[in-house]
Formats: sequence, structure tokens, C-alpha cells
Amino acid sequence: MKITVIGGGPGGLYFSILTKKAMPHCEINVYERNKPEDSFGFGVVFSDETLGEFLKRDMQSYELIRSKFAYWDDIIVARDGEQVSIAGNGFCGCSRKTLLKLLHQRCEEEGVKLHFEYNVDDLSQFNDSDIIVAADGIASAIRTQFQEEFGTNIQLKSNRFVWMGSTKPLDAFTYFFRTTPFGTIVAHTYQYEEGMSTWIFECTNDTWEKLQFQVENETDTVSKLSEIFKDELDGHPLITNKSHWRQFPHVTNKNWYHNNIVLLGDAKATAHFSIGSGTKLAMDCAIGLFDALMMHPNNVQNAFNQYNETRRNAVEMIQYAATVSLDWFENMNRYTHFPFNQFSFGCMTRSKKVTYENLRLRDQSYTDKVLKEFNQINNNQTKAAAFSTFKMRNLQLPNRIVMSAMGQYAANDGLVNNWHFQHYTSRAIGGLGLIITEMTAIEPNGRITLGCAGIYNEEQITEWKKITDFIHENSSSKIAIQLGHSGRKGAVKKPWEGVNEPLNDAWELKSASAIAFNNKMAVPKEMSVNDMQNTINLFVKAAKNAEKAGFDMIELQAHHGFLLASFLSPLTNLRTDEFGGSIQNRLKFPLQVFNAIRENFPIEKPISVRISAADWATNGISPEDVLFIASEFKKAGADIINVSTGNTVENQNPKMGRMWQVPFADMIRNTIDIPTITAGSITDIDQINTIILSGKADLVALGKPLLLDPYFVRKAQAYEQIAINDVPNQYQKGIENLYSTTISERKQTERMKKALKPKSNKK
Repeated sequence: MKITVIGGGPGGLYFSILTKKAMPHCEINVYERNKPEDSFGFGVVFSDETLGEFLKRDMQSYELIRSKFAYWDDIIVARDGEQVSIAGNGFCGCSRKTLLKLLHQRCEEEGVKLHFEYNVDDLSQFNDSDIIVAADGIASAIRTQFQEEFGTNIQLKSNRFVWMGSTKPLDAFTYFFRTTPFGTIVAHTYQYEEGMSTWIFECTNDTWEKLQFQVENETDTVSKLSEIFKDELDGHPLITNKSHWRQFPHVTNKNWYHNNIVLLGDAKATAHFSIGSGTKLAMDCAIGLFDALMMHPNNVQNAFNQYNETRRNAVEMIQYAATVSLDWFENMNRYTHFPFNQFSFGCMTRSKKVTYENLRLRDQSYTDKVLKEFNQINNNQTKAAAFSTFKMRNLQLPNRIVMSAMGQYAANDGLVNNWHFQHYTSRAIGGLGLIITEMTAIEPNGRITLGCAGIYNEEQITEWKKITDFIHENSSSKIAIQLGHSGRKGAVKKPWEGVNEPLNDAWELKSASAIAFNNKMAVPKEMSVNDMQNTINLFVKAAKNAEKAGFDMIELQAHHGFLLASFLSPLTNLRTDEFGGSIQNRLKFPLQVFNAIRENFPIEKPISVRISAADWATNGISPEDVLFIASEFKKAGADIINVSTGNTVENQNPKMGRMWQVPFADMIRNTIDIPTITAGSITDIDQINTIILSGKADLVALGKPLLLDPYFVRKAQAYEQIAINDVPNQYQKGIENLYSTTISERKQTERMKKALKPKSNKK
């Protein structure tokens, strides 16, 4: 077999070493356009886990790398002179030039042929090659030549960064944040060999422009950064090496191979440097390509397909984590007002791969500092942030875990019954801080289905009051009612009878504009001004009824494409009058509804507004629109914004995943300065604690986890060993058994996690 590798970076070299070692008869040629001693950049970073994989694959490479690297166990986060150290991380730095030199040595030892100063423009010279590995970097000429076949997409991220070095010695991987009058600049720094460290400076484009940096003016860049970071550099110089300001290119490819050409390294996929080096990703993929070739040594296409199947998910997960991490740095100016430990915790947990519990197992002294600061600021004394109190107006929640509004579709003529009684009261006994009812219609034609609850007559008030009275008498939970109107999404069958299937005898629908939700449902009537006033009157009546029924709080439904939300989104509001067009006009009617409710609900009781912060569809609502909406509701007296996304239109394409809607709550909370509720694939107490401690949201709403586990909160309290005093007398005897069993299981799990931690590679 003949293999041609284009690009002499670490990924291509490591693949060549592994393959030649396993298949000595194979002819492998590596072509590199630069000289062997050339290297751009300074250091590279590997984790203990990655080093462990090197150890298994090629002992000689591992020992050579290990003999030259600088190892550290700590990460330091520093901001304007304050700093905190977090232990237990396990990373090493190595000079990129040294790494290449060591890999060159291993290639020569195994018989790989290296060709330097050889620029490849024409692949026809390699027609006799069985495999061509395109490992020629971010600006890959081969990938560009076949970009349609590979399905290449390159997105330049907004932040600016510049890569430099320094002689400043560092004991740990350190994030140095410096606040300037024009915004924050961060230096990602680490030592990679004795007397040399990498310094990657990053800032928003706005900060970069205000500081008047120039892309290729190294002298000016060094002068300005040396002054801003003079305390951190401590007299040591910054060193340049083609240190030009850049924007990070996020590279993806739908296809990783075409004919006998396969992509590797940055040519294939990039991940922002804030979660590790591209070198690590390239070498991991080199291992993946090698493994695939070993499984299919006689069938190149099968090998390529195996490579794609085994590595794509891992690469996409890393890219996703890197994108989430980069998003934090792109918005770091949001967090400069945070107390220092909270700021550092947000930095450490930014990618969602690291949580409070991960950090506690690594370095409890650090998480103790974070929790202590949180308790001091919030006037709490709790072992877990989720179980701190939270106050809105005169309403104090016993904890920060909320039950999201979930349709039960079990009412008759809008009347709640025994099903609803057990549904809500069992979760209250289960210890939730706040229960939000299913969307409760303000009129019969405001229901989504015939099974939806209402609060538009006296009998409904009476039945709701039975539920609220029981909750208040037998638990410390609070209960809010979500008031809403289905709009164009009404008059459909219950979900288990057919999703968005219209009723045979459907009532007239109404909406901001005459646009049907789908081709099966009726076209709604575009609301007139009289229709709007009548609807406002119905909301006012419902608010008064909510007070009669004993609710602690109201949530206004303005999300998921229902009536009020249909005014907010440009996809569903095509009006040309004063209620359409600009976001100011589109918000006018929902704001009128809110104001009317606020005027007719006791001033000491809070009101939440639930909105969709994204439509997940082309030309949908913008972040600027969302921030304006939240800001105006705040001015009108909203106490908290419950942040959801999507379900505005049927042809949506949401990007779902773990804690996937948290960034939207974070954006609103930390831009508008209003409390938020977040939701979306949040499944355990560790995630809840992490979200709250990092300042991304104030309350966390759960849906599906509570459907079959009404005692989620009690189990979490036992897990965190929270002293409880609101369990009814009839259930008191269950506390000791639950707590002892849970803490035993937790200790066992923690022992397993510690045992599975990658072995330290410290010399």
C-alpha cells in the first residue's frame, strides 16, 4: 500500500508513525511546504487522558514527548489582580517545534519518508497512491479544491485573538483577565518548556476596534498588550512569530473523504483553543484513522467509512463544547460585574463539560469558596445553591427548583379534576420551590385542546382553590398559574390522539396574522383592535380569578407561538398597522395585556413572563428583539423572565442537547439585569447547582424528569444532605432511610469517579 500525507503537522506525522509501525511494508511519504525547523505558534497542550492514549499507542513517542513537556495540575483564574487556583486538572505543555522534531525523529526511525519545502498544488503526481491524507491545515488547499465534494463550511467567529510567547515562567495554566475602559481582554497562558510560555490574547471585536489594534502591526500589538498586562508579565517580554490578529475559523465538513482522499486535523474540523489544542484533536483523529485502516487494511472506502462513523460524533461533541466555551469568551463583558469567585466558576464551567460536582471532586477547597461567596451574597446558609431561597416581591421560594408548565389535557370543559389534584399536590409534597400550572385558558376558545384547563368561571375557580389550599396547608411549595391563549395553535386533538391534528368541530382561531400553523389547521382570523381589547378584558378577568383561586403568582404565556407570541415573532406577525413591523410595534399588544394584568393582580405578588428567545427558523426573532422584549417587560414590572425557545413555526430546526436553552436565559439575565428561569434537558441536581452558581439563571425549571418522579427534589435534598422541615408528619419516618441510602450511594459513585480519573503523567 502507498500512502501520501500532505502536511507535516502533528496529526499527519502521528498517523504515519502508527501506520508504518503496524504495516512496515507500506510506503508512506509526508510532504510539508515548510522547512523542518519552521514552526508557527508556540506551545501545545495535552491532558492526562490524551497522554495515556499516546502511552498505549506508541511508547517511544510518549516517552520522547514526556521527556520534554512542562506538567501542571492547577488552573488559575485571575482578574485584575485577584486570583484563585483550582487543582486536580492534569495537563502538560510542550513546544510545538519540539513536538514536531520528536515526531520527525520517530518517522525516520520507522521508515516514513519526509519531504520538506515541498508545496503540493497538483494531486495528479500521486495517482499511484492508495490513500491521500489531506492534513494541510485550516487553509487546506486540497480541501478547498474539493470543497463541494467535502461539503466544507467555514464560519469566522467574532472574537479577535493573537498568539504570542513570553519568557515569563508559569506554575499553572492561567487565564489572566484584564478590564480596560474598552472591555475585557483575556490571556490564555501556559508554560510549555523551561523559560518559555504561550500567551494567547483574546477580546471582542468591539474592544479590539476601540483599542485600535491593527491586524499585522506586531510592534503596536506588543506595546499595547505589554502595558495592559504589565503586572502579569512582571518585566518579561512578549515574543512574536507571525503574531497577527485573527478570527477563529470554525471548520466543518459534511464528508470527511472523497475517492481516495481523506481529511485529517484542522483541514477536517477545528475546535476553539479555549477547550484544548487543535493538536490534541488532530492526533486523536490520527489514531481514529489508523484504527479504521487496521480494521479494513484491504478496503480503503470501508476504512474511511469506519473512520467517519467512529470519530464524527466525538469530534462534533468537542466542537460543540468548544463553541459553547467560545460563546462565553465572546460575551465575557457580561460577567465583569460578577463577584470574583462566581466569575471564575463561570469560566471553569463555561463549556458545560465541567460542573460543580466535577470541580468539587478535583478541589473541594475551591468549590467551598464559590459556595461561601454565593451564600454571603444571597444571605443564605446552604450546602447546595439549588436549595437557597429566592424572593420576588413578597413571595419567598424555599428553593430554586421549579416545575415547568406541562399540559395534562385531562380537564373537562376547562374544569380541573382529581387528576390535576394529584398531579400538583404530589409535586408540592415532593418539595418543589415553585409549581407552574399547565397553560390555563382565559376563555373556552383559548384552549389548545378540549382537555385544557381554564379559569374563566366560578366552578373552575373553586376546583383550582382546592389544589392551592392543599399545597399551602401541607407544603412549603408555592404555586403559579400560567395564563394564556392558544391563538392559531388551538382547537387540536390531545397529543396522544394526533400531534397538531385539528378537531373535527374546531372553533374559530385568531392570531396576529392570518397564517395557519400547518396545512392541516385552519387559517386564523387576524385580530382586530376590538378583538385585542376583548382579549385584554379576558386576561384581566382571569388574573382576578387567579387571585380568588389562591395562586401565589401569575405567569403570562408569551412563548411557543401561541396568541401573544404570535405578535412577537416576525414569522407570525405580518401586520402593517401599529401592531406589526418593528419590534416596538410587535410588542405593543402583549405589553398591553401584561400591564392590564399587573394592574389587577395584588402588587405584592409577582408576575413572570414566558417568552421564546429563538424561533429556530430562518428570519425568526433576533437576539436584539429578545433583549428589547425582556427589557420592556422589566420596565412594565415583570419580576422574572421564563426563557424558552422554539415551537413558533412547524418548520423549525432546534439545536438541542444538554442544558441547551441555558445560554438564552444567561443572555437575558446578564444583559438586561433581570432574574430568569431556564429549562431544557436539565436532568440532575449537579446541573442545577452549576447553572445557579455560575449566574446563568436564578431558577431552574424541570419538566419530563418530574413526570415519573414527583420526589426528585426530596432525593436531591438527601443527595446534598439538606436538613428539611417541610415533610408532612405522615411521611417523616421515610427521611432517615432515604438519606442514609442516598449518601451511601453517593460515596460509592464518587469513589468510582475518582478511580476512573486518568492516571497522572507527571514526571
